[in-house]
Amino acid sequence: MAMPAGRKRPLWFDIKPIVDLALVLLSFGMAYWVRYELQWIRQVEPAYHVPFGVYTPSVAGLMVLEVLGLWRQGCYRSDAMHSITNEVFRVFNGTVTAIALVIIVVFLSTPSYYSRLIFVYAGVLTLVTIGISRIIEHGVLVRRYRKGLGAERLLVVGAGEIGRSVIRAVVARPELGYHVVGIVDDDPSKSKTDIGRFPALGTTDNLSDLIYSQRIDEVIIALPWLSHRKIEEVSRVCEQCRVRARIVPDLFQLTLSHVVVESLDGIPLLGMSEPALVSWQIAAKRAMDVLISALGLIVLSPLLGLTALAIRLDSPGPVVFRQTRVGRGGRHFTCFKFRSMFVDAEARLARLRGQNEASGPVFKMRQDPRVTGVGRFIRRTSIDELPQLWNVLLGEMSLVGPRPAIPSEVAEYEPWHVRRLEVWPGMTGLWQVSGRSNVTFDEMVLLDVYYIENWSALLDVRILLKTIPTVVLGDGAY
Repeated sequence: MAMPAGRKRPLWFDIKPIVDLALVLLSFGMAYWVRYELQWIRQVEPAYHVPFGVYTPSVAGLMVLEVLGLWRQGCYRSDAMHSITNEVFRVFNGTVTAIALVIIVVFLSTPSYYSRLIFVYAGVLTLVTIGISRIIEHGVLVRRYRKGLGAERLLVVGAGEIGRSVIRAVVARPELGYHVVGIVDDDPSKSKTDIGRFPALGTTDNLSDLIYSQRIDEVIIALPWLSHRKIEEVSRVCEQCRVRARIVPDLFQLTLSHVVVESLDGIPLLGMSEPALVSWQIAAKRAMDVLISALGLIVLSPLLGLTALAIRLDSPGPVVFRQTRVGRGGRHFTCFKFRSMFVDAEARLARLRGQNEASGPVFKMRQDPRVTGVGRFIRRTSIDELPQLWNVLLGEMSLVGPRPAIPSEVAEYEPWHVRRLEVWPGMTGLWQVSGRSNVTFDEMVLLDVYYIENWSALLDVRILLKTIPTVVLGDGAY
């Protein structure tokens, strides 16, 4: 039987340094054009107007130092992807270091050099060109990883909270380059229960066969700390199959995202960080909600009025649909939406249950006959959700958070689903920018819990910015 080959290093990572060399050369050429042809900031005296070839040693040195600097920053590693923010920061560090070294060498060896300003231009343009290349690379790789292309095939051992933590990170961070093939667990109640689109593949008894048949690249062991013998056994099987195995520390059932490792004169100490939302963070989140929702209601008032008129002319019934939803801590509130269905939609729901296209307690149907003509358009563009800005202003919802659930859905929650009720529901969220209706219910909950455990103001801003193209393109909306 052939051994698993593992994930090969993508060709892009081999040609990446060559592309960076070309971009440095291009940037220096652009810097020469700006300095000597456009002559921004300072004019060039005729005596100092020199051909590009004079800078050949400087360009060569900058090219070599740039690639070395990026290599030291870890920009050419293929074992794991960085976030785009971290990648750009690494490019910034490597480029600034390279430019600084070139300037020091040039001006120490040749004090009366032709132009010093050209190096400033070259540094800025190198940051821009390589930064843009990384943004393009990140976008292409994420799209490929979302389709399962080039991603490392991952098997998770353990379907408990630790295993779900791993899956949450994979679903929320596709740029990491992992694709969860499935989950195995020796607990009979978990070995046959799928988590969203991630199938349960049985127990660890057939682990070696699974590694071969599913072409597994890596196994992540996410078992409780009491299962140390099973962890050793799984590790041995992975070693025999020549597949990398990594272990997630259970840390006595503590929430992994809240664990802080500190040192007391070299002695490692484990502690718990502050909860995801402390008082000042709640105040900051609320201030952003109030400001943006109030501004949105004012700016969008013409659109709101036109939508209300279109709904009134399209079908009989109220313009605004009111529905009881479950908010933070399980409290009920009235959620406002533009009516997108006929008035008898609730009565017709029972007859359509068999055609539900969503998993879990959520009902979704692509060609729902209850949706009106105008309703289909405002659903696809998310205009139907704009009245929820009023819910945000009232403090019943937030701009970003889990999808607001109806009480009948909450009644069917499994225990681990309840965590999504720890924060205010949102008009948008990770579920919205990760496929909207195409995301299974379990995946949506995994994304919600990831958001709760990793909340930051920057994360909210990123989700809001990602929501714009998602809504414009109508990705996954029906």
